[in-house]
Amino acid sequence: MINFPIPATDWSLLLPIAMVALTGIFALIIEMVQPKRDNGPIVAISLFGLLLAAIQLGIQFQAPETVSFAGTVRRDAFSLAMQLVIVLGSMATILFSDAYLRAKKIPFAEFYPLMLWSTVGGMLMCASTNLLVIFVGLEILSISLYVLAGISRNEAKSEESAMKYFLLGAFASGFLLFGVAQLYGATGSLDLNQISPAWQTGDVNVRTLLVFGLGLLLIGMGFKASFFPFHQWTPDVYQGAPTNVTAFMATAGKTAAFAVLYRLLEASRDLSAFWVPALGVIAALTMLYGNIVALQQTDVKRILGYSSISHAGYILVALMAHGLMPDKIGPQTVVYYALTYTFTTVGSFAVVALSARDSGESTELADLRGLLQRDPISAVSLVVFMSALIGIPPGFSGLFGKLFIFQDAVAAGLLPLALVLAVSSIVSVSYYLNIAYQAVVAPREEGSEPVRVPAPGTIQAACAVCVFVVVAAAIAITPITNLIAPK
Repeated sequence: MINFPIPATDWSLLLPIAMVALTGIFALIIEMVQPKRDNGPIVAISLFGLLLAAIQLGIQFQAPETVSFAGTVRRDAFSLAMQLVIVLGSMATILFSDAYLRAKKIPFAEFYPLMLWSTVGGMLMCASTNLLVIFVGLEILSISLYVLAGISRNEAKSEESAMKYFLLGAFASGFLLFGVAQLYGATGSLDLNQISPAWQTGDVNVRTLLVFGLGLLLIGMGFKASFFPFHQWTPDVYQGAPTNVTAFMATAGKTAAFAVLYRLLEASRDLSAFWVPALGVIAALTMLYGNIVALQQTDVKRILGYSSISHAGYILVALMAHGLMPDKIGPQTVVYYALTYTFTTVGSFAVVALSARDSGESTELADLRGLLQRDPISAVSLVVFMSALIGIPPGFSGLFGKLFIFQDAVAAGLLPLALVLAVSSIVSVSYYLNIAYQAVVAPREEGSEPVRVPAPGTIQAACAVCVFVVVAAAIAITPITNLIAPK
């Protein structure tokens, strides 16, 4: 009789993910039985479930690092921190979503369980070094986002964005799967940590498979993270999708992709002679292209879309620095930047959501004019978010995030990329200041349609929460970095 051993399992590793998944199921059940006109209970249960997951993640920071489920799920400071960033970003997005969806006349309660399950996919990507589990998490994340991008069914641009995102997402998944197959062929394992041993002991055929497999994996994740030249979908999808979906897509989706790349480059240090030149060029072009093209845009969502491309380039520099020197450069920079960028971006899109109407959205720069007079809280919040994206007061957390990346790049011998980061950051000042100028200084043109007045309390609350986190992150740098530093 064949005896199949049961692998040791520590269910606490999956507890936060299970909490969010079950919350999505409960939200869907409530949606089936409650009146369609009131999504309050669903919003409440969604926020409560995410809060419980965040608390559980916080508790687990005190637990020892470990792996379970046959080595497919990992618990360390990095995985917990990145999952926590995704959960908190989801909470901030849900906070302003109901008012926005109602203003757009698309108050579909299905939005909340779909977003929760997408969050589950992102958390799963952060918690694993197993290529198959990562792919499953990626598909859970992406499939829900495909639906959410097209949830505004009466708008052609929303349907177009969903189709573009779906087609390019499927294309990226193909590259990813081919890369997984080649790495499995070279290592005989789906664990990323087997890449270096296979490189050290393998012959020329094994090393060829490893190089091509790694390249295909980087292309697949490059699509998800919006690196140049895999960024083509980003501005169109960001502009066409509902603004709350765009906020989630720009934060949770990218955070999960960065977590995978962090593990991948760390595990592929022995192949750095191949990926450093390629990723160095990609990082430089991503930073420069995103910022230069953003200068030419007049739609706020497109500007923030190109801005997100440039910030992906910034984080790629931090990922490369860690991949080259994993023993000396820890996860603090990547996690800190992901945290501040998440709340800065969600807050910015929450302000943009004020333009929502049943006939569509007015997201041109000119539509921000006069915002200070009609809604001082949102206008001041937007100024804080833009200052954080630039890296000037009062957005000190953005300054510290870029400074940390610059220091890591110099320490890892990536001085040219550090200089490109500095130059491209200077280029970005123009369009970020222009957004703040339009909201605070520029007078509104006669006859133009104003943003909704007054702003719903939930949108103001989302802005206040995001401002608090952005400011607090600058004050609490030491506690944050100590929490996620390798033990």
